Amino acid sequence: MSALDLARWQFAITTVYHFIFVPITIGMSALVAGLQTAWVRTGKEKYLRATKFWGKLFLINFAMGVVTGIVQEFQFGMNWSAYSRFVGDIFGAPLAIEGLLAFFLESTFLGLWIFGWDRLPKRVHLATIWLAAIGTQLSAYFILAANSWMQHPVGYTVDAERGRAELTDIWAVLTNSTALVTFPHTITACFLTAGAVLLAISSWHLRRGNQTDVFRPGLRLGAWVVLVAGVGVLITGDLQARIMTEQQPMKMAAAEALYNTSKPASFSVFTIGSLDGREEVASVRIPSLLSFMATADPQGEVEGINDIQKQYEQRYGDGDYVPYVPITYWSFRLMIGFGALAMAVAAMALWFTRKGRAPRNRWLWLAALSTVAMPLLANSFGWIFTEVGRQPWTVFGLFKTSQSVSPSVSAATVATSLIVFTLLYGGLAVIELMLMVKYAKAGAPEIVVPPDEDEADRPLAFAY
Repeated sequence: MSALDLARWQFAITTVYHFIFVPITIGMSALVAGLQTAWVRTGKEKYLRATKFWGKLFLINFAMGVVTGIVQEFQFGMNWSAYSRFVGDIFGAPLAIEGLLAFFLESTFLGLWIFGWDRLPKRVHLATIWLAAIGTQLSAYFILAANSWMQHPVGYTVDAERGRAELTDIWAVLTNSTALVTFPHTITACFLTAGAVLLAISSWHLRRGNQTDVFRPGLRLGAWVVLVAGVGVLITGDLQARIMTEQQPMKMAAAEALYNTSKPASFSVFTIGSLDGREEVASVRIPSLLSFMATADPQGEVEGINDIQKQYEQRYGDGDYVPYVPITYWSFRLMIGFGALAMAVAAMALWFTRKGRAPRNRWLWLAALSTVAMPLLANSFGWIFTEVGRQPWTVFGLFKTSQSVSPSVSAATVATSLIVFTLLYGGLAVIELMLMVKYAKAGAPEIVVPPDEDEADRPLAFAY
């Protein structure tokens, strides 16, 4: 394999791995803040116990996300130096804002939240977790703004003499139409993921009759979050599909393996045929759905791969502008399928636990427990679809992936770092899983009432 192929594999592995933790962190931060708000407003101990329990799992996940996220930015310099030189003036701006503003906001106030129990006034302490949650959202926005510029470059000019893109309008980058639809789609997916975590872990405890005062509300909260967020994912995904069709028509055509322009265009739920989708043996189709997704008109025209390829050759010169269709086709469907499956299990959990019921059906609890994996898989396939469907470009219409790799890095060097990172991330995965399982099984803590005497001089202590 070439250095380019290995560098792409390494970036794909580290990105998908890192994004396992990001949605849980973003969604859980707000849910933990909501539970603590319920405790401050009602004074009910069950909300405080729930805050402590889910807060501990949130912190474990946050720490792992930080560790794995640092590698992402280093890779731009290690394996993709040509890309960094070309886009650094633009791509670096939102990432710098993310690091200096959003990440410091969330990390600072998260530290105050961790060490501020019983030391800060209740409402001040509550504000710290809300500010940390807001920081995670801002962090997501700036990172998505950088990625959206790769999908739809705006606010720039290309200096042909220096061979690099230069920023002309930071506001255009931050208000990119792609970012404005990608952000709500990603955030709702984060809440869907966090809701699934609550649903799955709560179901495990309820199956064993553990701490029902904490985990029954946790299960129902998680299920409701999955359903509401799932609806949000569908709505924002629909908006995103139309923006994508307008800006990157080849990606939408590849998502359906649509080689010839069609009006109206059906959506294939499942297809049996050749690997590249050119020949079809049998399929299950929903008439006009692809036209509606792409154009908001059930009778709308959707351009096919062959026609778009000709257009791109005229616009960008000779070359193959078709992404790898099998991955694009199936990742699009698996993204939708796993998200819909999580919503179905959440609806089932709400139905069977209505009116105070706690059924002992083993299959119900197994389905609820498995929900934690569904949004994670949907998120991963969503990122794979987004990035693979943009190929052969790193910056759409401006800079190709083949131009982006570091010219001085050999295949052996990339292979070595790929093996090291894969083994390291495998070890971190084991640690993360062990910690999450250990503390998830431990259940919600009992609340110890602090003594009344003045403890102003007591040293800071980790609250967990």
